[in-house]
Amino acid sequence: MLRTIARLVVCSAVALGVAAQSAAAAPRPNIILILADDLGFSDLGCYGSEILTPNVDDLARAGLRFTQFYSAGRGCPSRAALLTGRYPHQTGLGYLTEDWGRPGYRGNLNQECATIAQVLAAAGYQTMMVGKWQLTRHTGSGGPKHTWPLSRGFRKFYGTIHGAGSYFDPVTLTRDEQFVRASGDFYYTDAISERAAEYIEQAARTDSPFFLYVAYTAPHWPLHARPEDVARYRGKYAIGWDAVREQRHKRMIRLGVVRPEWPLAPRDSRVLAWFDAPYKPWHERRMEVYAAQVDRMDQGIGRILDKLRQVDRAEDTLVLFLSDNGGCGEEIMPSWQGLEFPEKTRAGHAVQVGNNPNVLPGTEDTYQSYGVPWANVSNTPFRLYKHWVHEGGIATPLVVCWPAVIRAGGELIHEPGHVVDVMATCCEVAGTRYPKQLGGYSIGPTEGESLMPLLLGRPRQRGPIFWEHEGNRAVREGKWKLVARSGGPWELYDMETDRTEMNDLAEKNPGAVTFLARSYDDWAKRVGVEAWDRSLWEQR
Repeated sequence: MLRTIARLVVCSAVALGVAAQSAAAAPRPNIILILADDLGFSDLGCYGSEILTPNVDDLARAGLRFTQFYSAGRGCPSRAALLTGRYPHQTGLGYLTEDWGRPGYRGNLNQECATIAQVLAAAGYQTMMVGKWQLTRHTGSGGPKHTWPLSRGFRKFYGTIHGAGSYFDPVTLTRDEQFVRASGDFYYTDAISERAAEYIEQAARTDSPFFLYVAYTAPHWPLHARPEDVARYRGKYAIGWDAVREQRHKRMIRLGVVRPEWPLAPRDSRVLAWFDAPYKPWHERRMEVYAAQVDRMDQGIGRILDKLRQVDRAEDTLVLFLSDNGGCGEEIMPSWQGLEFPEKTRAGHAVQVGNNPNVLPGTEDTYQSYGVPWANVSNTPFRLYKHWVHEGGIATPLVVCWPAVIRAGGELIHEPGHVVDVMATCCEVAGTRYPKQLGGYSIGPTEGESLMPLLLGRPRQRGPIFWEHEGNRAVREGKWKLVARSGGPWELYDMETDRTEMNDLAEKNPGAVTFLARSYDDWAKRVGVEAWDRSLWEQR
């Protein structure tokens, strides 16, 4: 076997020359990886939602839907794991893009991992990215850029470096490595879609396959949407969150996404019954805008798929669509004003930050979120949200379409998987290997397992999967899931009979708890998980 080249000039395609040669014997597919931001498990039509997502639904009809696929519980760690095939702490992003002075929490994508773009560029792929990066603490234009997209394997980049911001005037909007400002009738979701389609058209002019990473910020707060999209959902949520959850649950059962024996988790105890809730017009509007954001993202995905067909690349392009975590219950506060929230719009109007029931969200001069009540709906039928590692925080839809390979379109895949599996999958379909060295650095092995057996209709027995975020922790092995909130005791659930985590079996199965807890502890030590002391972290 030929040896990998030890040195890599960033973004060059010379390292891993063996992989490029071995893959050259057979046509290699293009790969499009589409990531939604804070999209809940039930927010797509093909997973039971009332939100209109015909383009993703079409992908599902032609491809596969995974019902037990998992993120890392929060956007930044999930993105690190997705792009590298390693657990977040192994990449230096075990929390967010802040430096805690500890190996697993440096706030930068470290040099001990390779990205999909770096691996595929070395194998002869064109590599392009549009959208949200959020893998570096260096977000200023004058600071170091060694952890920006162009330094991690992408040859083209258009998007934002920071984690969140205005859809009408993103603060860190960047073309390659230069900040640019929004102009004209700008809406970030549309800009991402348009640039992705443009990159596809450019890539199709060559014979080389391409890898395109499309990282939408939709439907992450703030609630910003086009008026015509909001109008499509006017009155849709007047029935309230209880009824919408129940309707979604029934559709999910009918679609086969969840089992009928899994009960709908109770409404979050912090949320009033819809009948008793004040400010109903405001609550309705919050969900209308959220749905509009998802709708507009789906429209953009349709534009991307149309371009694929126009350049005759649809048949042999592997498309993966998923979310970075579950629905987000964060309630925006006025004190959040800062980098993510410009004080004024481009037209000079003051921006009103905070979930104020007297201000309807949606326009550029508002910064609001849809909060716990509607996040509870997004994560139907599960409990909890982004941040936590109960199912509501980590379960993500995954739709995979590859017409040249997946012939039995519309099927459901119930075997568990995790975002670290995407790297292994990309390596296999591209005919390349994950490197042991890159740019003079030793690279740790990928933690993922390829999804290819499942795409080909063959069984796959996934090994244990682990999570830790903010002290929330879990391990899933086979049918068992051991999970705990930060500082809380272990809970044990049988995922075959009780995926909504309603019946804690820890006391009845002490042996399983001991075994899985030991497995978790070994993993946590190996990947660099630190004991979570909130007071310590907040005193940074």
